[in-house]
Amino acid sequence: MKHISILGSTGSIGTQALEVVRANPNLYKVDVLTAQRNADLLIQQALEFNPELVVICDEAQYQKLKSALPNVKVLAGEAALINAVQLPQTQLVLTAVVGSVGLKPTIAAIEAKKDIGLANKETLVVAGELVMNLAKQHGVKIIPVDSEHSAIFQCLVGEEQNEIEKILLTASGGPFRGKDRDFLAGVSKNEALKHPNWVMGAKITIDSASLMNKGLEAIEAKWLFDLQPEQIEVVVHPQSIIHSMVQFTDGSIKAQMGLPDMKLPIHYALAYPSRLKSDFERFSFLKYPELTFSSADTKTFRNLELAYSAMAKGGNMPCILNAANEIVVEAFLKDKIGFLEMSDVIEQCMGELKFIASPSLTDYIECDTNARMLAQQLVTK
Repeated sequence: MKHISILGSTGSIGTQALEVVRANPNLYKVDVLTAQRNADLLIQQALEFNPELVVICDEAQYQKLKSALPNVKVLAGEAALINAVQLPQTQLVLTAVVGSVGLKPTIAAIEAKKDIGLANKETLVVAGELVMNLAKQHGVKIIPVDSEHSAIFQCLVGEEQNEIEKILLTASGGPFRGKDRDFLAGVSKNEALKHPNWVMGAKITIDSASLMNKGLEAIEAKWLFDLQPEQIEVVVHPQSIIHSMVQFTDGSIKAQMGLPDMKLPIHYALAYPSRLKSDFERFSFLKYPELTFSSADTKTFRNLELAYSAMAKGGNMPCILNAANEIVVEAFLKDKIGFLEMSDVIEQCMGELKFIASPSLTDYIECDTNARMLAQQLVTK
């Protein structure tokens, strides 16, 4: 039985991970469940899965959890996430929190020699070099959970000695595929939240609509698979059946395919290195007689271009990009700025904040804070 801890258990990835656990009760034991503020769902999950520890980041909810869970250890506050990942029996920490808040607990889990099921792409966007070096130092596996990175990871199993020429990172194109900037200038948050293929949380859905999600994934892929920016090609694939591809130096391409269902890459990450039987719906080629592909429109969707620019610059630039993006997405969801204005604020932050070529963890944390402050000021203006 594998002992796992789930950070962000009430979100989209966390709840689907618990579906996988529920379907395989003899294979997994949940040690830790954490949430940002959804105390009611966290209580339900704790009563069902009986973890050793529960953490709620919103300290105002602590007493509610403590009263509802008298037989479970309850902690509150973001600092408590650091304690949560260090239980001695835990083998795998699934980081399914949203945003750069995932960085510190991921580092703590690596230092505690826990394997990581990584669903929090911002961790590698903000501090990819630092995190990957720590993983090597402590002999920790980082198993990607994002469908695209899981696809690449699966394509590379057995190919460890073979050189990658490039990866093809597929993108659905989101709800606004094919639209121009005049159209995007007037879109609402409700329109942006209607993803054609995937059911996800609000933040990642907006990122998908703006193609920032694909930019963040490109940066994550650089660190996960030790690639240069020019080795990462984004390909728009509206059907979301091919989750990504790897091209090797002999010209051969391997692809991982399946229906757009996040439970499959979660299932793979939890069971790795095994492939365990599942009852998930199977893909049929006969139901998808056409699979189509096109290039990404970086002139219309400038966030993807900004992400590639940050990746090429390196240092703390992806950290600036990510922090500013988190602020503008929140502002867009609160109707404070327009869809296209998100890119304008991000670009201004990237141009105005101090560049650090080789940041320390302290530098990353300060940079994240400064970028958020500047982005908030720009949004307010």
